[in-house]
Amino acid sequence: MSGACGGRPHLDAASVGALLRPLHALADTQPQRPALHFRGRTIGYAKLWSRIERVAAHLLADWGIARGDRVATLCLNHDLQLALLFACARLGAIFVPLNYRLAVPELAAIAAHAGVRAIFHDDAHADAAAAVARAGEGAGGTVRHAHIDRLIDSPAPPEPAEAPIGPMPDDTPLLLVYTSGTTGQPKGALHTQAALLANARASWWAHDMRETDHVLSTLPMFHVGGLCIQTVPALLLGAQVTLHERFTPGAWLEALAQARPTLSLMVPATLRAVLDHPGWAGADLTVLRGVMAGSSTIPRAYIDAFHARGVPLGQVYGATETGPVSIVLRLSEAMARPGYAGWPQPEAQVRLIGRDGEQVAEGEVGEICIRASNLMQGYWREPSHPGFVDGWFRSGDLGHRDADGCIEVVGRSKDMIISGGENIYPAEIENALVALPGVAECAVVGLPDPRWGEVPVAVIVPAPHADRAALATEPLRETLAARIARFKLPREVVLLDMLPKSALGKVLKPQLRATLEAARGNTGGSGGGGTI
Repeated sequence: MSGACGGRPHLDAASVGALLRPLHALADTQPQRPALHFRGRTIGYAKLWSRIERVAAHLLADWGIARGDRVATLCLNHDLQLALLFACARLGAIFVPLNYRLAVPELAAIAAHAGVRAIFHDDAHADAAAAVARAGEGAGGTVRHAHIDRLIDSPAPPEPAEAPIGPMPDDTPLLLVYTSGTTGQPKGALHTQAALLANARASWWAHDMRETDHVLSTLPMFHVGGLCIQTVPALLLGAQVTLHERFTPGAWLEALAQARPTLSLMVPATLRAVLDHPGWAGADLTVLRGVMAGSSTIPRAYIDAFHARGVPLGQVYGATETGPVSIVLRLSEAMARPGYAGWPQPEAQVRLIGRDGEQVAEGEVGEICIRASNLMQGYWREPSHPGFVDGWFRSGDLGHRDADGCIEVVGRSKDMIISGGENIYPAEIENALVALPGVAECAVVGLPDPRWGEVPVAVIVPAPHADRAALATEPLRETLAARIARFKLPREVVLLDMLPKSALGKVLKPQLRATLEAARGNTGGSGGGGTI
């Protein structure tokens, strides 16, 4: 290993693989170019490369990490997470970002399933990391843990002569990310170095990204969204990244004025938080070329609020398994197609299939299936999982394609409600609900009905000081009647203080449905709505 550490000769480009080659070239040709801004520090591309080399050397010499070993992080966003990811690429190791929002037993189960050898943590998660390590030892494994700063707190040791580091093949696994487990046990999606580079190309196309761009990255990097939609692609291109430890609406708005970013990535919850912040109305948004959004269906009201301020709100559709950049509503098309997912990225194929497994006709709804160069290699320890067949990933999401190929996502196949023979997609009702005064959050699920088979039930979290009477079943149905078809109107409205959510913020509809069914059983059937 070489680089700027320890006085060793400069690394030859031939000794790094394709994924790392752009970073090596930037360190060589533009060493002072800013790469990362974190906690008030600026890290140039030469320093970033130096850190990658130092981290890789420590992993090899101090931790015995070899090709194929799994190395985890358990921390808020940290610049060393990125150095560790790229250091794993140098060694052929596999980076496993753990979701710090999970409970220790859940983390321990994932670490055991992945076969993690080392966990690097920050101050806030030291106890959790130690508990996960102890659980691993109790199960007969050996899991070491240390503060993430240990990766660079001493000069890089010399490269062992018996283990020289050369370029890794493009198909070397690099990233193991676990799904949120909303419908069962989390699954580990395994991505190769080639897939991460392909995803970067998809991101460059999606954003029309340039070296002059500056990405404001605030979403957690334990998820492919925060890590791979903008952050890693920006660094591989030579753009700048301002990294926040975690999202807060005030810090996001302040960064617009201080860091002057051109791009950022958000999800519905962060969009809502920014729109509700008192600083939104007076914020100068002119520096932004656009904002991308993903994770789940984006309420139209949120899109309209950004467009009204002149900021295109594009969308990235994908999943942990797909890289995730798969279908994109690019910024140049965002204002003309609000609410659509967009078109497949250039290296992706998308099929919409019916229950018979055949492609549906234009305009008809089918399950979204994806095959692409940035798709996962497969599920860890589950090579024949039915959700990944013959190179195609079955998303479980439903969508339709219009005459010019633009795709709209209408909901999850498991969430679709069939009422009186009519297909009802909860996202349509949820979009109408969230635009109403007094609705902070909402979810729509189908409950059994003896006459109709299923009926839609709306669950609403009222905003502070909301007129709760206006959110009762009959007044709300009257309000919605002018916006959606009559058969889609919620049969009941239930008010809750909060919605059950996964660690990634997605509503747990199976859990919500079970709660509502239990409440129905206790009350002897459906009623006119209320609070549970």
